[in-house]
Amino acid sequence: MTTEVTRAVEIEHVPGVVIAGDLHVPAGAFGTVVFAHGSGSSRHSPRNRMVAARLRDRGLATLLIDLLTNDEEREDARTGHLRFDIGLLADRLATAATWTQDQPGVRGLPLGYFGASTGAGAALVAAAWQPAGVGAVVSRGGRPDLAGDDLGRVEAPTLLIVGARDDVVIGMNREAAQRLRAPWRLEIIDGATHLFEEPGALERVASLAGDWFHEHLAAPCSVDETR
Repeated sequence: MTTEVTRAVEIEHVPGVVIAGDLHVPAGAFGTVVFAHGSGSSRHSPRNRMVAARLRDRGLATLLIDLLTNDEEREDARTGHLRFDIGLLADRLATAATWTQDQPGVRGLPLGYFGASTGAGAALVAAAWQPAGVGAVVSRGGRPDLAGDDLGRVEAPTLLIVGARDDVVIGMNREAAQRLRAPWRLEIIDGATHLFEEPGALERVASLAGDWFHEHLAAPCSVDETR
C-alpha cells in the first residue's frame, strides 16, 4: 500500500445491529489497533482520536468504533447499564477486529486493542476470546477488573497506563495485573488524573502505547501482499 486511506465503515454485528466506525490506514501500515472507548463516550472521543493520530504517525492503522448503536446510546444515557455490559461490548469489539482481517489495506496485519476506562475491560475480554489473533493490548485509565475471570485467559502482552492522581483506578489496575498470566507492565503518569487532561499527559500515553504496539506487533509475519 502506497497511500493513506481514511473511510467511514459499517460492520454488521448481527442482523439489525451495525457497528459504525472510522478506519484510517497510513502508508505502509505494519499493524492495526482497534479502539474501545470508555463509558458515555464514542468513536469521536477527542482523547482517543488524538492517540490514534499519534499511532498512525508511527505506522499503525486505526479503527475507532461506536460500541453502541444510536438507540442504545439513548437508552444508556437514561439507564447507564449498557456501558457496563462488558460481554456485549467485547463481542462487538471482537467482531470489528475480525472484520479488519479481510479488509484491503489491513488484511492479515497483526492486531492490537486500545481500551479506555470501561472499554479496557471489553478489550481484555475480547483478547481472551481471541488468544491467537491479538498481539497486544493497551489500557488507558482503564478498568481491567471488569474483565473478571477472563483476565487469566489473556495471552496478549498488556500495558496498563494510569494517572498518578487517579488513586482508585491505580489500585484496581494493580490488583487486576496480578491476575494476568500474560506479560504486563503498569505505567503511572506523574501528575495525571483520570482523563489525562494535564499538559503533556496524553502525549505520554500515546508515546507509551506506540512503543508497546511497535514492540509486540512489528515482528515479521506472513501478510497478504495483495492488500
